[in-house]
Amino acid sequence: MSPPQGSAPGSLRMSSGERIDPKRRKEILLRIAKYIFRYKWVFFSVVLLTLLSDGVSIVGPALAGKAIDAMGIVKGQVDFKAVYHYAGLMVAFYVAYSVLKYVSKVIMIALSRNIVFNLRQDIFNRLCELPVSFFDRHPTGDIISRITYDTDTINQSLSQDLVSVLAMLTTIVGSFVMMLRISPRMVLIFVFTVPLSMLLSRFITHRTQPLFRKRSALLGTLNAYIDEMVTGQKTIKAYAKEKDVVREFESENDKVVEAYYKADYYGMMMGPCVGFVNNLSLTLVSLMGAFMYMSGGISIGDISSFVLYSRKFSGPINEIANLYGELMSALAAAERVFGLMDEIPEKPDAADAGVLSDVSGDVEVRHVDFGYLPGKTILKDFSLDAPRGSLIAIVGPTGAGKTTLINMLMRFYDIDRGEITVDGKDIYKLTRESVRGAYSMVLQDTWLFYGTIAENIAYAKPDATREEIERAARAAKIDDYIRSLPEGYDTVITDDAANISKGQKQLLTIARAMLLDANMLILDEATSNVDTRTEVKIQQAMRELMKNKTCFVVAHRLSTISHADKILVIDDGKVVESGTHRELMEKRGFYRRLYDAQFE
Repeated sequence: MSPPQGSAPGSLRMSSGERIDPKRRKEILLRIAKYIFRYKWVFFSVVLLTLLSDGVSIVGPALAGKAIDAMGIVKGQVDFKAVYHYAGLMVAFYVAYSVLKYVSKVIMIALSRNIVFNLRQDIFNRLCELPVSFFDRHPTGDIISRITYDTDTINQSLSQDLVSVLAMLTTIVGSFVMMLRISPRMVLIFVFTVPLSMLLSRFITHRTQPLFRKRSALLGTLNAYIDEMVTGQKTIKAYAKEKDVVREFESENDKVVEAYYKADYYGMMMGPCVGFVNNLSLTLVSLMGAFMYMSGGISIGDISSFVLYSRKFSGPINEIANLYGELMSALAAAERVFGLMDEIPEKPDAADAGVLSDVSGDVEVRHVDFGYLPGKTILKDFSLDAPRGSLIAIVGPTGAGKTTLINMLMRFYDIDRGEITVDGKDIYKLTRESVRGAYSMVLQDTWLFYGTIAENIAYAKPDATREEIERAARAAKIDDYIRSLPEGYDTVITDDAANISKGQKQLLTIARAMLLDANMLILDEATSNVDTRTEVKIQQAMRELMKNKTCFVVAHRLSTISHADKILVIDDGKVVESGTHRELMEKRGFYRRLYDAQFE
């Protein structure tokens, strides 16, 4: 029986219809900050450059006001020397501002690249630490979406939005200070407009944050669907289901597009609303400045400077509001990324765990109970004795628990009760790496990577010589085919081995297992994609190669395991019969019925 599919409760599953609560938001921001502070000196240099650049730009409006006063609008006499002096200083300051701003952005882009590299590396490292059960439960497309799209979203926010927000905050503070110096009375206008902007921002944020969260979750679902459909293209075409798939994709795609539209639509409301308040403040500044000028309380130059500072003060507030959508999207992406990183890794080995070495291959399973889900036991009081060098065949109807037994032997899943030993040693008192390294394994689902045929065969033994690789290929009955290729063993396998047949892929994985110098071998429906005659030849070759080694073979075609030392017949998680092929046929029990059913 295979493990159950679908999402399971845990941090990876994100509720798409709720807001990120403040405590969780703070936690996410702190975790991003930890990545930033790995490069704290680089980050501080960006902050310093940002402060300098925006500090330099703050001087501009004051110089503009002085230049205007020097033009003698009131006295009717222009001081050209002063005008040129202030104009020249303005040019110098703004050039310095541009250079500093450019340098800070370049450094920040490099910094964000390093941060996202570390983030993506940590995600992948965590994936390698997660148990097999995690991958059995969660769709591949959604996991890939978190590693690619979500980290790219964080990168975009770090490289652009973070610097922008820092610059805007500097500008806001600097402008406010300068306005206080010019006219504290006129600053009172912002006592009304700034709180109004903050209330509007809070109101919109409260209602739009769940939309960005939902958008990220739906995109992950869509990617999972795409991955599933692309992988199953042959099956889809075989059953002429293209129209159904297109219709289902249209429905999923529509959900994502609708989520994007709602998130962006309501998120964009922030900019116009805050912009209206800022323009209102500018209007009030102009009116109040006019009245104060008529009463002699302020000069034209100071009014001009104050207006420019008020624009600098309110402009960034408006820009931050416009960046809101991107910031919320980055926050939702970060939550998904950290949700993946928070998944519970495989239980660590015990501190005193031993290392399985010099393996003979005596395997015993005693009174094991196991279930993938609580309360649903699959293996029930299961026992097995596999002496060194024996070939144990495991047969039974679909869902009987054959593959589950393999998962137990390899410690892909931990048993609920009982004991499994190798050479008399409890595998739960040994390191997983040494237990798994004691087996070579071939699965029904073949996996080959981009590389040469020789590299794929030598995957578990990178230091293997060409002679060893070729010997394993000959034993697996694939050598002749490999030599018929233009590049022979140096032929590159591409696009998930699309350039070779499924049966040939399976033979290559068998050759890989035969090359590994392990004293125990597991074949889980490993020859299901080759013809019966070739399967018999492979079994004979492997039997010769694996002499004095323990072999476990899960098979549906009973004719190919008739030479096994022992055949275990499993039904409903229990061993209902065991013995050699002849003994089981003579019993005329469950095995005989299975065998006869295949040849009727």
